[in-house]
Amino acid sequence: MDDYRQVADTVAADIAAGRLRPGDRLPPQRAFARARGIAPSTASRVYRELALRGLVVGEVGRGTFVRAARRAPVPALAEPAAAPADLEVNHPVAPGQEALMAAGLARAAADGAALAPAGVTGTPDAREAAAALLAVPGWTPAPDGVLFAAGGRQAIAGAVAALVPPGGRLAVEELTYPVLKATAARLGVALVPVAADGHGLCPDALAEAHRRTPFAAVYLQPALHNPCGTTMPARRRAELADVLERTGAHAVEDRVWSFLDVAGPPPLASFAPGRTIVVDGLAKRLAPGLGVGFAVAPPSLRARAAAALRSGTWGPAGYALAASAGWIADGTAAEVARAKRADAAKRQRVVAERLAGAAVRADPRSYFCWWELPAPWRAETFVAAAGRRGIAVTPGAAFVAGPGAAPRAVRLALASPPLDALARALGVLAEIAAGGPDDAPID
Repeated sequence: MDDYRQVADTVAADIAAGRLRPGDRLPPQRAFARARGIAPSTASRVYRELALRGLVVGEVGRGTFVRAARRAPVPALAEPAAAPADLEVNHPVAPGQEALMAAGLARAAADGAALAPAGVTGTPDAREAAAALLAVPGWTPAPDGVLFAAGGRQAIAGAVAALVPPGGRLAVEELTYPVLKATAARLGVALVPVAADGHGLCPDALAEAHRRTPFAAVYLQPALHNPCGTTMPARRRAELADVLERTGAHAVEDRVWSFLDVAGPPPLASFAPGRTIVVDGLAKRLAPGLGVGFAVAPPSLRARAAAALRSGTWGPAGYALAASAGWIADGTAAEVARAKRADAAKRQRVVAERLAGAAVRADPRSYFCWWELPAPWRAETFVAAAGRRGIAVTPGAAFVAGPGAAPRAVRLALASPPLDALARALGVLAEIAAGGPDDAPID
């Protein structure tokens, strides 16, 4: 059996049948090759294929391990609980925001025009409202540059499709937004991981990556980076703008979490205005079910971005667009954002209390944190152990761009559970981390 995909299928079947369990270590590739009667190079391709399918994860110096099943059914919490605690997905809803938004829903429902199809250019009122919402000190987008999408994810897809052709390359931070990874794969775009430090993406590393493997654009999150929580200082943004100018590359700047950091530096777009498409959305800022995203493009890129959004059918719904414009104009959007900033700060204080002494990286303004696990925990075994207690967390491997080794870390999303449930879940996670994998068997 010399087809590496067939060999990968047999291993995948063992995982599905439970013969290989989450946390199990696969043999070294040479031993695997001998046991299967295949060439070492074929074994390497098998392991790479299994990693691409999300079934295994490699850790430098440790080997390759079976990943924990994603969203698999898990037993209930040992303590009584209404539902498993979701610390995997961020769905921020501020207390009382439903009442604040009710008038806007009624207003949009009474507007007959809101029931008509909406184009990616929206309406003049919607463009003016969006430009006002997105404006920050040092950067005010031109209303004519605002394009609309069905959400932030769709805005990202449209921006990437506009800047990177199929088969092209997109540079990304070495830890990046998982949805971006899936979007690039669907668009046929190869990712080029670039090193980052405590200040964000490294300009020298970006320039060197372009020299080695030229790319068309870079996707990055300068404000409250997910999952690291980093906010890039103004000087770093200016240095990256210089790299963009020298290489001729463009940037997709994701600002979906920027509303939580009102005192942050101006966007990268203010330093590289002709080379940056800014993407944002209202799912985090207003409501998780609200499908409105923004792509702010400079004049030279606006037609390409609009065409990409149209061809991908990533445009907005008329009703959501009309309701959103009303919430921005009457101040509801700003009031909800203020409430969420206060809510995120409360949740970070709970993290500081319940995970005191743990190696947690987080911005006190953000809705997530990055937890570097203590030895001997690996991310996959910790995720499995947490799942058995009814708590969903995200392994660090989900954020790794490219074939790099998985970090021994997990990301905790803090926005979805009620505050008391969040506190209980964090307490359980602290108990798990204080023990070891042998104290929390997989089955």
